[in-house]
Amino acid sequence: MGSQVPVPGRGRDSGPVFSGVAAEVIEDTLMHLATENEQYLSELPEQAGLFKETRIVEFIFLLSEKWHLDQSTRYQAVELLERFMIKQVEQMCDGRGSTKGREQGQRSSWSSVRDHITNTFVLRLVSCVQLASKLSLHYSRVTSDTALTFLQSLKYSYTKQELLESELAVLNTLHFHINVSTPLAYVELLLEVLGYNGCLLPAKPLHQLCVQLLDFCYLTRETIYDTLLKTAIENSTPSKLQIAKFLTVKEDFMLLAVGVISTGVFILSPGHWEQVFFYFLQVVEHLNCITGITPQSILEFSYAVVRRIVGSTTPEQHRGNCGTRSPEDRIPPQK
Repeated sequence: MGSQVPVPGRGRDSGPVFSGVAAEVIEDTLMHLATENEQYLSELPEQAGLFKETRIVEFIFLLSEKWHLDQSTRYQAVELLERFMIKQVEQMCDGRGSTKGREQGQRSSWSSVRDHITNTFVLRLVSCVQLASKLSLHYSRVTSDTALTFLQSLKYSYTKQELLESELAVLNTLHFHINVSTPLAYVELLLEVLGYNGCLLPAKPLHQLCVQLLDFCYLTRETIYDTLLKTAIENSTPSKLQIAKFLTVKEDFMLLAVGVISTGVFILSPGHWEQVFFYFLQVVEHLNCITGITPQSILEFSYAVVRRIVGSTTPEQHRGNCGTRSPEDRIPPQK
């Protein structure tokens, strides 16, 4: 990663502490995340992103806030639910589709799969939030009583045994591989690397803004990546093949992290326009050297995010509006 110069201490605060880890540890962790990201992208299922639609993400974010869970837990829950649901659909379709080869039988099989997913979706979502909370050692964990009380508020009548079986179903389907890295882990590690490489950044405010921007990217995912795709191909009507190939871009956590950081730097940079843009380009070059992602790709991602922010609300306002609602407002009670 080139010469690494520790930056001066920034004093004590309640946020994350940067420049407090040995360079060798940071480098090993960066290599691990990069390898994990590449492996995930190489095995990406066609249905990736299907369960990250805004309504689902917003529900998980609101539920995490209701239960006072930490920032990483909500992203972990989104990713757990996404991976579990895709695996579950694949397993159910394989198990049922193999016994019925005719079109009518396949329609009946898919109908039963769809009904099962619909009937258990909220339960599985709550289980994913529970499991994600248990991975966070320094924050509150969601107990069975808390989860049942919430489900009962939605008129579901699950028992503790059914709740436990739901957690086990998620664990078994994912082969107990639930401690997956989230985009926030990528963001925080890259901020650490930037600091060690001598890039003087306002650590605490930049980290806070990056979290808000990450929320924003999750909640406006389709619009941001639609803009990014059209910018990349220089065409407002992408083909089905282009959309399919773009899936690896939408699921690239490293790209998401560098895009969030570069956008945050652009927003926070003081001074006149020329100074802001010069400093912004410096950070983009640093991120290019660290990750290998081209400056053009980073700039295009920042453009897509900023365009979405300017076209709607600021990330803080967006989350503020989201925060005035409750998760109960997002999912209708069982009839």
